[in-house]
Amino acid sequence: MINLETTEKFINSELTTKINNSFIKHSELKLFTDGNDLVEVILFLKNNSKTKFRQLIDITAVDYPEKEKRFKMIYLLLSHENNQRIKIEFEIKENDMVNSITSIYPAANWMEREVFDMYGISFKDHPDLRRILTDYGFKGHPLRKDFPLTGHNEVRYNEENKKVIYEPVKLEQNYRNFDYESPWEGTKYIKNQSKK
Repeated sequence: MINLETTEKFINSELTTKINNSFIKHSELKLFTDGNDLVEVILFLKNNSKTKFRQLIDITAVDYPEKEKRFKMIYLLLSHENNQRIKIEFEIKENDMVNSITSIYPAANWMEREVFDMYGISFKDHPDLRRILTDYGFKGHPLRKDFPLTGHNEVRYNEENKKVIYEPVKLEQNYRNFDYESPWEGTKYIKNQSKK
């Protein structure tokens, strides 16, 4: 079994033009690449006899609405043989398409659909890119940081009509008192009771 530092040096020596930066933190190797090089990097990491990253753990994204390259794509891989984890990251613009890796890791099918549904990021050559967590008629992408929290429809089953209906969201605030203070400061009613 090779250690993580050796793996990092080997990957950097083999993929010199594909890896922009790399470092080890919390016993995990982090690689920064370009979106166009994703498929080649993933294929190398999976099929090379020294790396053996044969399991895809997750695909996710992070939204930075103020940046020109709005989304950071994150791929997490695991090598059981070497007991190592690797994280691959790259940034994309809002309307950029990411190459699908479903032909390399079949489990990527569901993960890419989730990223598409939650963030609106499209994947090129994906076999079945459609919503997976929200309703087909749902407008917007819930994990975008500019997604409105109110003003959309909710879906529920109506017993009278015997079908699923859409209604505007109703937010009940009847029995809530918001004091907007830091939880470390404590709430006013607790302070008042302790003074008595």
